[in-house]
Amino acid sequence: MPSSRDREANRMTARIGRYAKVGGNMSGIAAKLAAGRLFGWDQDPAKNAAAIAESLGELKGPLMKVAQLLSTIPDAVPPEYAAELASLQANAPPMGWAFVKRRMRAELGPGWQGKFDKFEKEPAAAASLGQVHRAFNQDGSMLACKLQYPDMDSAVEADLNQFDMLLALHRRFRPAIETSEIAKEVGARLREELDYRREARHSKLYANVFAKDAEIQIPEVVEDLSTRRLLSMSWLEGRPLLAYRQEKLEARNKIAQVMFKAWWHPFAHYGVIHGDPHLGNYTIFEDGKEPAGVNLLDYGCVRIFPPDFVQGVVDLYHGLLEDDQARVVSAV
Repeated sequence: MPSSRDREANRMTARIGRYAKVGGNMSGIAAKLAAGRLFGWDQDPAKNAAAIAESLGELKGPLMKVAQLLSTIPDAVPPEYAAELASLQANAPPMGWAFVKRRMRAELGPGWQGKFDKFEKEPAAAASLGQVHRAFNQDGSMLACKLQYPDMDSAVEADLNQFDMLLALHRRFRPAIETSEIAKEVGARLREELDYRREARHSKLYANVFAKDAEIQIPEVVEDLSTRRLLSMSWLEGRPLLAYRQEKLEARNKIAQVMFKAWWHPFAHYGVIHGDPHLGNYTIFEDGKEPAGVNLLDYGCVRIFPPDFVQGVVDLYHGLLEDDQARVVSAV
């Protein structure tokens, strides 16, 4: 008999349900836009953008994450749409405790609660693909347990098929960039994000890269409490990045410098990028009341590039920095 985890993977019934929900939300917006054009009604970009954001915000899962990603790409969508999509914070309604218990039983077995000293019922955070619970290991150490929502394999495949509709809407809104490769790249990254074992490997990679850097902290993976859909890591205390918006310039510059290092150093030296721009993936730890460094919390979206591509970007960076036109041209 197949296990509950096997039965969960990409079920057709779950995909059909997802098609109906996503298609219904997006088709309603498309119909409104089409009717407006047909009958010459005034189209308010801000209202249309708000309608799209509201519809996507109801969809816990991949399409909401795609919308957030689109909002970070310069000129991918008009400004009013980018602003609304960026407001889609990953705070989808969380799974209830009964649901969580079933999901944890599927991942760690019937006696799963005995593997923890304590497991908090209420999630500490609810995101687009899963939610995080605070827990305590049997040695008393605090953990962050990232538990994937059910049927996410099915939801990803359904949403990627519906993604073409979102791109079609985008093309109506004064498209500024070519979109033919967007669906392919987004699809590859979303499928990767569903595999928490892959994320655990990426976390260990970054732990090695920054092992001697006191300004960047990486959570430690707890192997015996992790599966493909459950990732247990050490809990890193820190303040939200946006809590420093009104801080003095020196503090904000410090954070910016460490954030840049966290992105640039792995790319320039190892060809790896921590690619999810969501602000909830970063917190700031302090020394006294001053920012001391950055906690990198999520490794679901990590992109690995070939050496020749990395060399071209490094050459372009130095060419622009040193006003070396020949180096810029060769890099491009």
